[in-house]
Amino acid sequence: MRIGALATTTGVSVRALRYYEEQGLLTADRSSGGQRHYGDSAVERVHLIQALYAAGLSSRTILDLLPCVDAKVNTPESRALLRAERARIDEQIRQLRDARDRLDAVIASSESPASGCAHVESDALVP
Repeated sequence: MRIGALATTTGVSVRALRYYEEQGLLTADRSSGGQRHYGDSAVERVHLIQALYAAGLSSRTILDLLPCVDAKVNTPESRALLRAERARIDEQIRQLRDARDRLDAVIASSESPASGCAHVESDALVP
């Protein structure tokens, strides 16, 4: 299947498919004219890549996991990698909650009739 057909079938842009190939996540055979041709398994691979991206994984992490996926095994290393990614996401969530709490303090302070516009005491922003 050519790149346009794969893009249409998976709902992923041609540009994204080229990026996946650049990153080593997806492979294509080339015709004598240089056109990409993908096997039927490419559809499943693209859906997997999309699911892993949606789970917050980077292309590097996905690349590290693909040998386990291809071998249909999970290893202590692959599970540790996934747990580390979850911990990274948990930390991002904590940081976003802290930012939201600081923004709530700014909003509360700005709603005071005496605040003028958005005067905020700097100690209200310190976590």
